Amino acid sequence: MSLASRLYKAYRSHNGVSYEELSQITDNSLIMKRIFEHRSDLVRPKKALGQHFLTDLSVAQKIADALVVDSVGGAVPESGADPADSAAAAMPVLEIGPGMGVLSQYLLEREDIDLRMIEIDRESVDYLLVHFPKASGRVIEGDFLKMDLKYFFPGTFAVIGNFPYNISSQIFFRIIDHKDSIPQVVCMIQKEVAERIAEQPGSKTYGILSVLLQAWYDIEYLFTVGEGAFNPPPKVKSAVIRLRRNSRTELGCDEKLFKTIVKTGFNQRRKTLRNSLKPLIADKAAREAWTPEQSAEFLSNPVFELRPERLSVEDFIALTKLFS
Repeated sequence: MSLASRLYKAYRSHNGVSYEELSQITDNSLIMKRIFEHRSDLVRPKKALGQHFLTDLSVAQKIADALVVDSVGGAVPESGADPADSAAAAMPVLEIGPGMGVLSQYLLEREDIDLRMIEIDRESVDYLLVHFPKASGRVIEGDFLKMDLKYFFPGTFAVIGNFPYNISSQIFFRIIDHKDSIPQVVCMIQKEVAERIAEQPGSKTYGILSVLLQAWYDIEYLFTVGEGAFNPPPKVKSAVIRLRRNSRTELGCDEKLFKTIVKTGFNQRRKTLRNSLKPLIADKAAREAWTPEQSAEFLSNPVFELRPERLSVEDFIALTKLFS
């Protein structure tokens, strides 16, 4: 029985809105909205946690369906595992911030994935365990930004979820740190951030996350979600994107320095790289005891006359090599 069906059944005896009124509503999303408006036993969204609970079941279904299980975008079964064994072949998946399980209900029904959920809100954890018997043993109470991913997922795993807007960038930086363990990400985030991540060089929205994520992932902008699909409605539109690990195994340069150059360059994105990277240029000059002539030669490279949004991932890799 779906979440909507369970809530609908429980709602029949509730005196907030009559059963007759609800029976006239054929759209599950509208039923969910009425329930959210009147049920006192549901989890109340907490502003401090950036919670905007998804209520549109059709959107939840589309997000769940966007998670692909294959050898490219998902986890590969362990060596020696019998492909016919669904438990052995199931792809480990971590849902971030399941809330009241509107997305989780569809994921729990999939036999090709082995779902776990990380939820920081104790009230949501209790709700999931009460309303979803299949969630038993699958809910981790904690903070994704602090959890020991290797402990829970010693191999590869996919990530999915309706990411809180206020920490979405931090979540992506954590994913980058574990890129070799996370071959696929399907997430709903603020539309502006989604566009920025998927953007190509030359655009004003192209930025730090664009470069750092595109260095390791192929990005797909899947679809836009309106404000009315949530409770409470956010002030901006949302979007669902899919990240799938590309074929790059290494950058061919110092990865830590690469991140530093990308972040330093975009921190003053209106300036040319000659100016925004001045601290790094000065450090290299001092470290190598450059003469004025050597400094002038280094800065004669045309790349320093460009703004950071003009550089592709490959350009940033080449730039990093200049500083090595």
